[in-house]
This record gives sequence, structure tokens and C-alpha cells, in this order.
Amino acid sequence: MEAAVVLLAVAVVALAVQLARSEAQLRAIARFLVNRESASNARVALSVRTRGFVQLAQAVNRQIDRHQGERVAAEEAKRELRRGLTYLSHDIRTPLAGAQGYAQLLAAEEDEALRARYLDVVSRRLDDVGGLLDQLYAYAQVQDPDHRIEREPVDVGQVLAESLASLYGQFKERGWEPGIRLADEPLVADSNADALARIFRNLAVNALRYGCEPPRIVQEGRTVAFANRVADPDGVDAERLFERFYQGDAARGGGGSGLGLAIVAQLARALRIEATARLDGDVLTVELGFPE
Repeated sequence: MEAAVVLLAVAVVALAVQLARSEAQLRAIARFLVNRESASNARVALSVRTRGFVQLAQAVNRQIDRHQGERVAAEEAKRELRRGLTYLSHDIRTPLAGAQGYAQLLAAEEDEALRARYLDVVSRRLDDVGGLLDQLYAYAQVQDPDHRIEREPVDVGQVLAESLASLYGQFKERGWEPGIRLADEPLVADSNADALARIFRNLAVNALRYGCEPPRIVQEGRTVAFANRVADPDGVDAERLFERFYQGDAARGGGGSGLGLAIVAQLARALRIEATARLDGDVLTVELGFPE
């Protein structure tokens, strides 16, 4: 009987010690979480290595790792945004400075032929600025979580034809005529005509600005593909084309905002269109896959 009492007492003492150690370990983990700097790489360390505490420490450390990954990604996104805005501000200032310079020449010029020439240059430079600001506004609009796009049955071929017709002047200026091949059966999709027109115009403008020959536009089944040759395929990363502010090496300084294809990707996602890009040799192809 006395031996049983002794064993019970020893067990109680052992449990009390274990409870005290567990309480101390829990307080240590709580202090660690309260005092830990968000940028710190510190992880939970254990002095009590029971299965429950090991699982708790692993769960906490996984959350810390996830938070660290999100923080690093957020910091990189901020750096990318700052770089992109720097590039965009430069792209806006360049044609604006050109317009200001020619406006000064215009004010001092008496020759009517030169005045008309300068006025035309000013107009084109301001059009460039307007285009950049329009792309920036469009991107901000599609990023707005409250922005909603209503869908209805749309004749994709008709929207494509109207979008290309709106760019007739730019194609004529390049001396280009795009090659267009549409399937005999009209492609009707649950979409939004205005958003789809923006997608088609951005893809066509991208081909006009950075391509080195007229684009080929082909509709087969429920897929519409824009394809054009590029002068510097090594400077194009097809996997990054839909990133915000991304511009290939040859595109930098070409007057673009780096937002055109990012807008395509955002609108395509909203319309449930699968947008993909690939580079085959020197031919860049962007495909739009419409849902059934």
C-alpha cells in the first residue's frame, strides 16, 4: 500500500513538472509570436518535444514561412510598380516634351507650310500622350474590384472587324494590310462587345507597334489568334507578355505603356477567355480561346 502511494505521489509530481514545463513552453511561444519582428527569419524553438508541441511548432512555422513568402512577393510587387511607373512617366514625358518643343517652334514660325508641319507633329505627340493615359485609365478600371462586366451573346467576328476598321488609319500609315481569315461558321460567344473590342484593339496595336510585318488574324472554331513577326525575338519573353508594365527589349522606348497586354489578360479573365502567348522562332502568337 505504501509503495502504491509513493508511486502515485511520484506520478503526481511528474505530471505537475510536465504541466509546468508545458505552461512555460506555451508562454514562450506566445512571447515569441508577440515580440517577433515581421521581417525576422526566426522560427519557433522547443524545449518540450512532445508530439502535440512539435505539431504546434510546425504549424506556426509553416504560417511564418507563408507570411514571409507573401511579404517578399508584396515587396517585389511594390518594386515592380515603382519601376513601371518610372518607365511610364518617362514614356509620357517624352512625347509631351516633344509637343512642347514643337509648340514653341510653331509660335515663332511664320512660314505656313512649316507651321502646318509643326502643328501636325504636336497633334501626333499629344495623341501619343492621350493613348498612354487611356491605357493607364483602362488598366485602373479593370483592376477595380467593383468593376463589373455584363455579358450577352456577341458575334466575335463582327466585333473583330469593327475593331480593326477603327485602326485603319494606323495600318495605312504603316502601309500594312492585316491578313484576316475567319471561319465560315460565325463565332458567337457569351461576352461583352466593348470589352472584347478593347482586347482586339490592344492586340492589333501591339502588332502595329512592335511587329515587323502585317499581323495575321485567324479564327478557327472558338479560337482567335493574332500572329506577327518580331524583329528581336531574343528580346521577347512570351511567358511575361501579360505582366503589368512588361515590355520586351526592342519595345522599350517605342511609345507604349506596357499595359496593353496586361489589360488584355485582365479583360480576358473577366470574360472567361483563355489568353495565351507563344513565340515560334520570330513569330509571336497570342491566342484567345472562347468558352463553349
